[in-house]
Amino acid sequence: MKFNNISGVILAGGANSRFGGKIKANLLIDGRTIISGITEILSQIFSEIIIVTNTQEAFSEYNKFRIVSDRFKMTGPLGGIHAAMMASSGEAVFVVGGDMPLLQKQIIIKQTEYYQKNKCEVLVPSVNQNIEPLHAVYSLSILTKLEKHLSEGTNYAIREFFRKTDTRYLEFDNIEDTISAFTNINTPLDILLVEEIIRTRR
Repeated sequence: MKFNNISGVILAGGANSRFGGKIKANLLIDGRTIISGITEILSQIFSEIIIVTNTQEAFSEYNKFRIVSDRFKMTGPLGGIHAAMMASSGEAVFVVGGDMPLLQKQIIIKQTEYYQKNKCEVLVPSVNQNIEPLHAVYSLSILTKLEKHLSEGTNYAIREFFRKTDTRYLEFDNIEDTISAFTNINTPLDILLVEEIIRTRR
Protein backbone atom coordinates (compact mmCIF):
# COMPACT_ATOMS: atom_id res chain seq x y z
CA MET A 1 0.00 0.00 0.00
CA LYS A 2 1.26 3.46 -0.93
CA PHE A 3 0.37 6.93 0.29
CA ASN A 4 -1.55 8.58 -2.53
CA ASN A 5 -2.16 11.97 -0.92
CA ILE A 6 1.45 12.67 0.08
CA SER A 7 4.27 13.17 -2.44
CA GLY A 8 7.77 11.86 -1.83
CA VAL A 9 10.27 14.66 -2.47
CA ILE A 10 14.03 14.62 -2.98
CA LEU A 11 15.92 17.89 -2.66
CA ALA A 12 18.77 17.14 -5.06
CA GLY A 13 20.32 20.58 -5.08
CA GLY A 14 23.20 21.51 -7.30
CA ALA A 15 26.98 21.19 -7.56
CA ASN A 16 29.04 20.95 -4.37
CA SER A 17 32.53 22.40 -4.09
CA ARG A 18 33.69 19.73 -1.60
CA PHE A 19 33.16 17.10 -4.29
CA GLY A 20 34.81 18.90 -7.18
CA GLY A 21 31.57 20.39 -8.42
CA LYS A 22 29.76 17.04 -8.50
CA ILE A 23 26.14 16.84 -7.39
CA LYS A 24 25.95 14.93 -4.12
CA ALA A 25 22.82 13.00 -5.11
CA ASN A 26 24.78 11.47 -8.00
CA LEU A 27 27.77 10.40 -5.94
CA LEU A 28 28.51 6.67 -5.88
CA ILE A 29 28.30 4.81 -2.58
CA ASP A 30 28.87 1.08 -2.58
CA GLY A 31 28.53 0.99 -6.36
CA ARG A 32 25.30 2.95 -6.80
CA THR A 33 24.28 6.60 -6.77
CA ILE A 34 22.71 8.01 -3.66
CA ILE A 35 19.62 9.15 -5.53
CA SER A 36 18.99 5.71 -7.01
CA GLY A 37 18.74 4.30 -3.50
CA ILE A 38 16.47 7.13 -2.36
CA THR A 39 14.09 6.80 -5.32
CA GLU A 40 13.93 3.04 -4.79
CA ILE A 41 12.77 3.47 -1.20
CA LEU A 42 10.41 6.40 -1.76
CA SER A 43 8.78 4.67 -4.74
CA GLN A 44 7.75 1.84 -2.42
CA ILE A 45 5.98 4.30 -0.13
CA PHE A 46 4.61 7.17 -2.23
CA SER A 47 2.68 7.16 -5.52
CA GLU A 48 4.18 10.48 -6.64
CA ILE A 49 7.91 11.23 -6.54
CA ILE A 50 9.27 14.73 -7.14
CA ILE A 51 12.94 15.62 -7.62
CA VAL A 52 13.84 19.26 -6.98
CA THR A 53 17.07 20.38 -8.60
CA ASN A 54 18.48 23.42 -10.36
CA THR A 55 20.48 21.12 -12.66
CA GLN A 56 17.68 19.09 -14.24
CA GLU A 57 19.94 17.75 -16.99
CA ALA A 58 21.91 15.82 -14.37
CA PHE A 59 18.85 13.68 -13.62
CA SER A 60 17.58 12.95 -17.12
CA GLU A 61 17.51 9.20 -16.43
CA TYR A 62 14.92 9.82 -13.73
CA ASN A 63 12.41 11.47 -16.04
CA LYS A 64 9.69 9.02 -15.03
CA PHE A 65 9.48 11.19 -11.91
CA ARG A 66 8.52 14.86 -11.77
CA ILE A 67 11.64 17.02 -11.94
CA VAL A 68 11.27 20.69 -11.01
CA SER A 69 13.46 23.67 -10.13
CA ASP A 70 13.28 26.35 -7.47
CA ARG A 71 11.15 29.39 -8.17
CA PHE A 72 12.78 31.26 -5.32
CA LYS A 73 16.48 31.00 -6.17
CA MET A 74 19.29 30.99 -3.60
CA THR A 75 16.94 30.37 -0.69
CA GLY A 76 18.26 26.98 0.41
CA PRO A 77 16.04 24.03 1.28
CA LEU A 78 12.98 26.23 1.88
CA GLY A 79 13.03 27.19 -1.80
CA GLY A 80 13.16 23.51 -2.73
CA ILE A 81 10.27 22.68 -0.42
CA HIS A 82 8.25 25.47 -2.02
CA ALA A 83 9.01 24.15 -5.51
CA ALA A 84 7.94 20.66 -4.45
CA MET A 85 4.68 21.94 -3.03
CA MET A 86 3.91 23.80 -6.24
CA ALA A 87 4.39 20.54 -8.18
CA SER A 88 2.65 18.19 -5.76
CA SER A 89 -0.79 16.77 -6.49
CA GLY A 90 -1.21 15.71 -2.87
CA GLU A 91 -2.06 17.46 0.37
CA ALA A 92 1.45 17.21 1.81
CA VAL A 93 5.04 16.42 0.86
CA PHE A 94 7.52 14.14 2.60
CA VAL A 95 10.90 15.78 2.03
CA VAL A 96 14.37 14.23 2.22
CA GLY A 97 17.77 15.53 1.25
CA GLY A 98 19.36 14.10 -1.88
CA ASP A 99 22.49 13.23 0.11
CA MET A 100 20.91 10.73 2.53
CA PRO A 101 22.11 7.21 1.58
CA LEU A 102 20.83 5.21 4.56
CA LEU A 103 17.10 5.96 4.60
CA GLN A 104 14.93 3.36 6.29
CA LYS A 105 11.53 2.50 4.88
CA GLN A 106 9.91 1.71 8.22
CA ILE A 107 10.96 5.01 9.77
CA ILE A 108 9.45 6.94 6.86
CA ILE A 109 6.22 4.93 7.04
CA LYS A 110 5.94 5.44 10.81
CA GLN A 111 6.48 9.17 10.43
CA THR A 112 3.97 9.51 7.59
CA GLU A 113 1.31 7.48 9.39
CA TYR A 114 1.81 9.59 12.51
CA TYR A 115 1.29 12.74 10.43
CA GLN A 116 -1.96 11.40 9.01
CA LYS A 117 -3.30 10.62 12.48
CA ASN A 118 -2.04 13.82 14.10
CA LYS A 119 -2.50 16.50 11.47
CA CYS A 120 -0.21 19.48 11.82
CA GLU A 121 1.55 21.83 9.42
CA VAL A 122 5.00 20.28 9.77
CA LEU A 123 6.07 16.98 11.32
CA VAL A 124 9.78 16.66 12.06
CA PRO A 125 11.60 13.64 13.55
CA SER A 126 13.82 14.12 16.54
CA VAL A 127 16.47 11.95 18.19
CA ASN A 128 17.71 13.09 21.59
CA GLN A 129 16.41 16.61 20.80
CA ASN A 130 18.31 16.74 17.49
CA ILE A 131 15.76 17.52 14.79
CA GLU A 132 15.85 16.47 11.12
CA PRO A 133 14.06 19.12 8.97
CA LEU A 134 15.10 17.32 5.78
CA HIS A 135 13.33 14.11 6.73
CA ALA A 136 10.00 15.78 7.42
CA VAL A 137 6.38 16.06 6.32
CA TYR A 138 5.14 19.49 5.20
CA SER A 139 1.46 20.21 4.67
CA LEU A 140 0.55 22.19 1.56
CA SER A 141 -1.56 24.36 3.86
CA ILE A 142 1.62 26.33 4.64
CA LEU A 143 2.25 27.27 0.99
CA THR A 144 0.98 30.86 1.26
CA LYS A 145 2.83 31.34 4.53
CA LEU A 146 6.01 29.93 2.98
CA GLU A 147 5.78 32.18 -0.08
CA LYS A 148 5.42 35.21 2.15
CA HIS A 149 8.41 34.13 4.22
CA LEU A 150 10.57 33.61 1.12
CA SER A 151 9.44 36.90 -0.43
CA GLU A 152 10.45 38.83 2.67
CA GLY A 153 14.01 37.58 2.10
CA THR A 154 15.25 38.06 5.65
CA ASN A 155 16.11 34.60 6.96
CA TYR A 156 15.97 31.37 4.96
CA ALA A 157 16.81 29.04 7.84
CA ILE A 158 14.23 26.27 8.13
CA ARG A 159 14.16 26.50 11.92
CA GLU A 160 13.30 30.19 11.67
CA PHE A 161 10.34 29.36 9.45
CA PHE A 162 9.16 26.71 11.92
CA ARG A 163 8.37 29.51 14.36
CA LYS A 164 5.59 30.59 12.00
CA THR A 165 4.02 27.14 11.69
CA ASP A 166 2.31 24.47 13.74
CA THR A 167 5.39 22.24 13.85
CA ARG A 168 5.38 19.04 15.88
CA TYR A 169 8.19 16.66 16.66
CA LEU A 170 8.14 12.87 16.62
CA GLU A 171 10.76 11.40 18.93
CA PHE A 172 12.65 8.31 17.78
CA ASP A 173 14.83 6.04 19.90
CA ASN A 174 18.45 7.11 20.24
CA ILE A 175 19.90 3.95 18.71
CA GLU A 176 22.50 3.46 16.00
CA ASP A 177 20.12 2.21 13.29
CA THR A 178 17.83 5.21 13.70
CA ILE A 179 20.64 7.75 13.87
CA SER A 180 22.24 6.34 10.71
CA ALA A 181 18.95 6.67 8.81
CA PHE A 182 19.30 10.45 9.10
CA THR A 183 22.92 10.50 7.94
CA ASN A 184 23.77 12.89 5.14
CA ILE A 185 26.95 13.23 3.08
CA ASN A 186 28.92 16.42 3.67
CA THR A 187 32.52 15.36 3.01
CA PRO A 188 34.36 12.57 1.16
CA LEU A 189 35.10 11.01 4.55
CA ASP A 190 31.36 10.58 5.11
CA ILE A 191 31.21 8.30 2.06
CA LEU A 192 33.80 5.98 3.58
CA LEU A 193 31.94 5.91 6.89
CA VAL A 194 28.63 5.08 5.19
CA GLU A 195 30.22 2.34 3.11
CA GLU A 196 31.57 0.83 6.33
CA ILE A 197 28.08 0.86 7.84
CA ILE A 198 26.72 -0.87 4.74
CA ARG A 199 29.43 -3.55 4.94
CA THR A 200 28.71 -4.30 8.60
CA ARG A 201 25.03 -4.84 7.80
CA ARG A 202 25.69 -7.57 5.21
